[in-house]
Amino acid sequence: MKKPLVLVAAAALAATLHAAEQAEQETRSRDDGAQSTVWPSIFAICEWPDSPDVVGLRVTVPFSTRQEGVTGFDVGLWGRCRDFEGLQASLLRNDVKDSFGGAQAGFYNTINRGDLCCVQFGVINEAQSFRGVQAGVINVTGDGYGFQLGLINRSETLYGLQVGLVNVIRDAEVPVLPVVNVGF
Repeated sequence: MKKPLVLVAAAALAATLHAAEQAEQETRSRDDGAQSTVWPSIFAICEWPDSPDVVGLRVTVPFSTRQEGVTGFDVGLWGRCRDFEGLQASLLRNDVKDSFGGAQAGFYNTINRGDLCCVQFGVINEAQSFRGVQAGVINVTGDGYGFQLGLINRSETLYGLQVGLVNVIRDAEVPVLPVVNVGF
């Protein structure tokens, strides 16, 4: 009984690797460089150089592959991509290099641009620009619109509310306040 399961797993892995190789060749053969290949799900077991975008489920165990875009669910230990829309729940870290819309839950969450409505739950939450809610022990944002709840909240510019032990809005009239700080 175990031998057929091993054979099926090996065949599935071979088919996945072959599909990834074909997607890479298709991408290289196009002049515009845009990726049109989309996978409904992927299990990130090894690091493929140019993996296709994922719409659906991506399981990142032990780490994520190099998808430019992920739409849907991203679960595992360490999730990273360029653009993301959906729910990203990783035990250690969620990292989105460019644009993000949705929710992140993990120990350390980072996004560059959270221009769509976004929510971050974690021990450390960090965003360059942010619209939504950050809830964690440490919350850091460059330009923010929304709500920060944590022990330490820091923002360069914030149009919203901070609730925590130490609240910093660097461009506010009173930049540091305990308990509550409001930016307009």
